This record gives sequence, structure tokens and C-alpha cells, in this order.
Amino acid sequence: MTLFALEPEPAEPSRPGPDAAHVPGWLTLEQQAWIVDRFHEWTAGPVPIRAARVRGHEMSVKTVCLGWHWQPYTYTREATDVNGARVLPFPEWMVRLGRRALRETGYADAQVDAYTPDTALANLYDEHAHMGMHQDKDERSLAPIVSLSIGDSCTFRFGNTGHRNRPYTDLILGSGDLFVFGGASRLAYHGVTRVHALTAPDGCGIDTGRINITMRMTGLDG
Repeated sequence: MTLFALEPEPAEPSRPGPDAAHVPGWLTLEQQAWIVDRFHEWTAGPVPIRAARVRGHEMSVKTVCLGWHWQPYTYTREATDVNGARVLPFPEWMVRLGRRALRETGYADAQVDAYTPDTALANLYDEHAHMGMHQDKDERSLAPIVSLSIGDSCTFRFGNTGHRNRPYTDLILGSGDLFVFGGASRLAYHGVTRVHALTAPDGCGIDTGRINITMRMTGLDG
């Protein structure tokens, strides 16, 4: 994918936790707009975007999945909680982008080479959406998670691995930002406390709301 072949000198990452990195403006506006176009293709089916239900309550964030379909506490190939259709395959360009993310945030060459994400959760936040503090622990693999943000900025709360309370760090994730967490921070609690409406930059592909894409390795077969 030539759009991602050009790799400008990345900004120096901030380090909100061990093995965690935030890189502002990692994606260009052109790259962001191209990914937004792909997002619209994903939401067109075969599995439509939907708000998952956690413990009987509908999330304020809507999600469409690639590779594997996430529903609370499990992954399946078919969206058994939506329409039973098989989700779209995980794209090869995203594998390459995930490896580049690890390389540019300081992960060792062996970890970069071994990183083969096989699922992505593409989340859509409107200005009222939020996500409570949680751990990403439905995967068998503890390989790093790569997160991309496009559109409106948000306040992202990145915490500790023991519980949902302090200590935590509140960060502003803007359009085009990269956030990676693995290693000692892989099971850190994290969430989104607020979306800042009307902060999406012109040219990013989305006028209002926030798209967040998280790549993961499930460690599953089949």
C-alpha cells in the first residue's frame, strides 16, 4: 500500500507507562481520510456496525470488527450476536502498519517481526460516547495493542494493571495519534472519559465524532 510506504520522521513518543507510547500526529491527513473510507466499507457489511451489550447494558460506542468478531468475553468468526454473518478478513496493510507502529515506538526487532495482528475493533464515538475503565483480556495472546485515532479528540485515561482507580494518566488523543501498549502495561485499565466535539481537523475524513481502531493478536486458531 503506497499510501503507507512513506514514513516521515515520527514525533518523539511520550511514555505514560512501561511499554506504552503515545505518538501525536502519527498518521497524515491523507492516510486518515483513506482509513475513514475503509471504515465506511466495513460498516456496510456483511456485519453492520452495532453497539455491543455488556452485562445487559448497551455500550454508547458502536463497533465493527475485522478478522474476528468481538462480543463481550469472547471472539467468534461469525457475528452470532448480530446477524450470524462472518466478519470481513483482517487486511494485510493493517499488519504492516501494526509492525511499523511497534518499530517506531521502540519495540525489539523480534517483537516487531512476530507481530501479526488478526483482529481489529473499529469503534465509532459520537460526542456523548464514552468507555469505562477496562482491561483488554479477552485475547489469549498478550502481544501489544496498537490503537489509532481519527476525528474528534478525546480524553483517554490510562491506568494501572491492578484496579480501575488511581494512579492513572489522562491524555488527549487527537486525530492521527498512535497509542501502543504491551509488555508490563498490556493489561492496564484504560478508558475514554470524554469526546471533545468539533475538534476533528479538516481533511481527516470525518467531520464529527471519533473513530478508534485497535489491532490485536487473539492467539486463536480457526
